Amino acid sequence: MEKNHPISELMSTTMEKIREMVDVNTIVGTPIHTDGGVTLIPVSRLSFGFGTGGGDFTTKNQKPDAENSFGGGSGAGVNIAPVAFLIVKGDSVKLLPVAPPAGNAVDRVVELVPEMFDKVTDFIEKQDKGGKGSAEQ
Repeated sequence: MEKNHPISELMSTTMEKIREMVDVNTIVGTPIHTDGGVTLIPVSRLSFGFGTGGGDFTTKNQKPDAENSFGGGSGAGVNIAPVAFLIVKGDSVKLLPVAPPAGNAVDRVVELVPEMFDKVTDFIEKQDKGGKGSAEQ
């Protein structure tokens, strides 16, 4: 029977602990239902890293067939940051980003383009309906 090196056990333990923290519910959260029929689903970004290291060393009075002593350690870090909320109301789904406001005018203009497009489209549709309604009368 081959004996595993202590570093493999150290790495396995670290990875197991990370698996316990990181699952799909961490990234796409539990839906939150409101009385108004709206469902909010939190979405997060997750990043993690880990490192393990160690070394074998001999002691002064070690017998030739004895195993070397081992010293090692491991560490891990996890970062979870909210990114957005999915807002579900009936058949409509919208993405509400959780981001700081735009840093400069160009960024702000880029953020406003979809909203402005929707407003212009609505305005044109209202004008078309208004014009047709008065022509038919």
